[in-house]
Amino acid sequence: MRNDKGTVSVSLVEETLALARASGFDARPLAEAAGIAAPLLASPKSRVSSAQYGALWAGIARALDDEFFGQDSHRMKSGSFIAMTQTALTARNGGQALVRAVRFMRLVLDDLSVRIETDPQRVRLRFVEREGTRAPAMFAYATWFILVYGLLCWLVGRRIPLFEARFRCAEPPAAHEYRLMFCDHMTFDQPDSYVDLSPDFLELPVIQTTKSVKPFLRDAPGSFIVKYRNPGSLAARVRKALRTLPMAAWPGADQMAARLNVAEATMRRRLKQEGYTYQSIKDDLRRDIAIGELQDTDRTIADIASAVGFAEPSAFHRAFRKWTGMRPTDYRQARAGLTRRVESD
Repeated sequence: MRNDKGTVSVSLVEETLALARASGFDARPLAEAAGIAAPLLASPKSRVSSAQYGALWAGIARALDDEFFGQDSHRMKSGSFIAMTQTALTARNGGQALVRAVRFMRLVLDDLSVRIETDPQRVRLRFVEREGTRAPAMFAYATWFILVYGLLCWLVGRRIPLFEARFRCAEPPAAHEYRLMFCDHMTFDQPDSYVDLSPDFLELPVIQTTKSVKPFLRDAPGSFIVKYRNPGSLAARVRKALRTLPMAAWPGADQMAARLNVAEATMRRRLKQEGYTYQSIKDDLRRDIAIGELQDTDRTIADIASAVGFAEPSAFHRAFRKWTGMRPTDYRQARAGLTRRVESD
């Protein structure tokens, strides 16, 4: 099954673009350079691919010459992430790599740092804000975390489980997206800001080498947004199970519960606690695959509708508009129009 790598809400895209505007940059060319057309930004429910968001992330960092997007009084100049990767690459294990990455971030940022607190049950990354500065916005915490956590996961070759995340800032509009990045147990308006990780990674060997670092750096760090999303939730297990099956064979809720060895009522209750229903997970996965397929201009809308499990194109049109606020034809035309404009520039 193709094009199921995940999508990112336009609300998170807007948070990213707002930082560029705050630094005096015109956001539209930056979005267009990443393949994100204006009609997508105008539709609050629309989504962009992980590749588009990664390109936007990298483009804004280059434009600002700041890989922390102007969120600290000291710029994290372009090339900093590469330097941090090279510093951590020669670490023996995950614990040593974490120490090196945290120290590196402390060198390049003035306002936000992290203290590592370890016990047998968890590794706590406690955010420390410079005295006299106000609590950062959620995007600042997330940017720091993505840079360090994504690097660590890559170095040890697996996603490090997150137990809990607490932040001083108010709950952001894109809270659901942040929970996908971090974990379900995530709260805001807290007295302290920290993230708790499973300690198992501390002794895992660093398995990456100078040979594997080139392709990694080509796509990082934007690729982290989706790649290391929370897989430990029941919703993630449901998505993983669905991806192994053709859409025509996606089971009902009772059959899915049986596949996961839980009672159907238990599955429904746990999904509700995580903010999902079984149907919403199927809809989200169909939506993400459809968005990816629409970028293939050789396929007709009818073909895509069939590929994502709709017997009639009209039903697919209605569902896509409900998911994204746009018709599939409008989404494709926005992308095509943007491509033509970029090619003519």
